Amino acid sequence: MAGTRAERPKPFAHAMLVLIGVLFLMPFVWLLITSLKTDEEIFVVPVRWWPSELQWTNYVEAIQAIPFFLYTFNTVWIAALCVAGVAAIAPLVAYGFARIDFKGRNLLFLIMMSTLMLPFQVTMIPIYVSFNKVNLVDSYWPIVLSSWFGTGMAYYIFLMRQFFMGIPYELTESAKIDGASEFRIFAGIMLPLSKPAILTVGLFTFLGAWGDFQGPLIYLNDPDKWTLSIGLKQYIRENTVAWGQLMAASTLFTLPIVVLYFFVQKKFIEGISITGMK
Repeated sequence: MAGTRAERPKPFAHAMLVLIGVLFLMPFVWLLITSLKTDEEIFVVPVRWWPSELQWTNYVEAIQAIPFFLYTFNTVWIAALCVAGVAAIAPLVAYGFARIDFKGRNLLFLIMMSTLMLPFQVTMIPIYVSFNKVNLVDSYWPIVLSSWFGTGMAYYIFLMRQFFMGIPYELTESAKIDGASEFRIFAGIMLPLSKPAILTVGLFTFLGAWGDFQGPLIYLNDPDKWTLSIGLKQYIRENTVAWGQLMAASTLFTLPIVVLYFFVQKKFIEGISITGMK
């Protein structure tokens, strides 16, 4: 009886998961369908889910209306730099907080985590002034350095620290007995084991850099350095909005994130599960 009762909620739970999944998928489906409509058909009442004629020209016009490929390259370049820096810094700092016992460790960790309570708007002006004084404004470095050393890094360090704390100390103690240094233990034992956690942190960083709007808006003045998130604004003109082109460009902007998640979802979920164990 107990087993039967335990199994009864499963169909309902599965149905709820499917329903929630469909609800989350609906905005992207609507975006995709709208990108294939004419501007007039988008605002037809009652709403037509399927366009009367597929407007594939929206995609061609969207790419031609702005330097789409240049903005894509700029976005990929910034995201790659952000991911590389975070993937190098976060595990190193997290290992120190998790496995090295030093005076004031818990206090420093608490101070670092408290930075997560600071909204971006609070530090925006002081950080901009600092970058402006060293002539880094209108370059990618303010965006990249903010990713490496900004408040978001505290969250990535926290995730990596949780993962390192879940690794049995017996693995590292035997290496210490054999004379291995802390860095050798970190590079030879901990890093290979932490690939799922690093992948999770890297994916979070990529998503943040790919969709970042405020950073490029504040620091980039040269149109040739703009990213896709800034480029999408160009479809909004003074007296009109090219809705079909905007929806097509937004679909192309979203597509890499969806494809990337499908490729790494198993490792991503594994990384999230592991970092939350301790």
